[in-house]
Amino acid sequence: MKQITDKIFYVGVNDRNKTLFEGLWPLPNGVSYNAYLVVDEKVALIDTVEVDFFMPFLENIREVLGERPIDYVVVNHMEPDHSGSLALLRQFYPNIEIIGNKKTFDMMAGFYHLTTGLKEVKNGDSIELGSLSLNFVLTPMVHWPETMVTLCGTTLFSGDAFGCFGALNGAIIDEHMNCDYFWDEMERYYSNIVGKYGTPVQMALKKLAGVQLDFICSTHGPVWHQYRDKVIGVYDRLSKYEAEPGLVICYGTMYGNTERAAEVIARAASEAGVKNIVMHNVSKTHHSYIIRDVFRYKGLIVGAPTYNTGLYHEMDVLLSELSQKDIKGRYLGWFGSYGWASKAVAEIAKWNEEKLKYEPVGEPVEIKQSLTPETFAKCEALGRAMAERLL
Repeated sequence: MKQITDKIFYVGVNDRNKTLFEGLWPLPNGVSYNAYLVVDEKVALIDTVEVDFFMPFLENIREVLGERPIDYVVVNHMEPDHSGSLALLRQFYPNIEIIGNKKTFDMMAGFYHLTTGLKEVKNGDSIELGSLSLNFVLTPMVHWPETMVTLCGTTLFSGDAFGCFGALNGAIIDEHMNCDYFWDEMERYYSNIVGKYGTPVQMALKKLAGVQLDFICSTHGPVWHQYRDKVIGVYDRLSKYEAEPGLVICYGTMYGNTERAAEVIARAASEAGVKNIVMHNVSKTHHSYIIRDVFRYKGLIVGAPTYNTGLYHEMDVLLSELSQKDIKGRYLGWFGSYGWASKAVAEIAKWNEEKLKYEPVGEPVEIKQSLTPETFAKCEALGRAMAERLL
């Protein structure tokens, strides 16, 4: 039994087997699916777990309740890693009432064909459990249209908001564990899962401004207590697209020539005073880590070879992913190489003009076959130009 307060209990589970979240994002240390019980005169379950984990989830519930029934299940978010157990839950608790908003129920009918025993709530509505009440705040597009959060006194059940990758290793509440690992994973989680929706996140934060919070209970990662102000600050910063004065250099390379150019650019930027520089080979580093770093740092320089008279595939994919995140206020430099047909530099420029719309910095560098003294000097100039813009 994992107790958070005298009437709130953790009944979530860990998934240490899944390798890709949503089939996309690496999970080197797994992920948790968090659910909670509020036990008063009436009992409310806040969210469920992925259906594969229903039986351990049910055991966790029964450890707290025994044979006592559940009156309500609150669905803050309809993604199947949180709502997937609803249909099975109904079989074990046939009288349970499902609480959600109109958009929740539209999705629920489609996913699980559940259309009865529903209680619709609107923004600001509440339900009494006894000495405690549940208060509902709609937070659309954080990060699906139906998302909402639930307040119970000074505890916030926040859905996917304030979540992060990584299974929980015994402890549930932040003050009982070493949280160092989770900070990078929170930024990677935000930038890849929520990142496109900065404006809705800001609107949600404004709705919750001034609310006293002691615990933030997300559906992934630790329960935040000691660091609750810090995690709110992380979401505030990321949703404003604020960034540190650092540089991300991403490159694709087939035979090492583009990589050597990236090294020259990095060294020049460093010598010009940039201390925070990270480099990623787009064919080796999973793009989720690159996207996290682009959220973190203000400057970005990308380079790749021409391939099949177009842009090197992995760089093309990365630029597409970045364009979908709608990241604002970044500086961009670029370079490219070719053996017999020049295309990469023009394709990167097109991506920026039509989709990314970052501020161009320096002169693009085009390298035929391998570096020459002239293109070497141009790479140095590009690194220095980015450093001057950042500093």
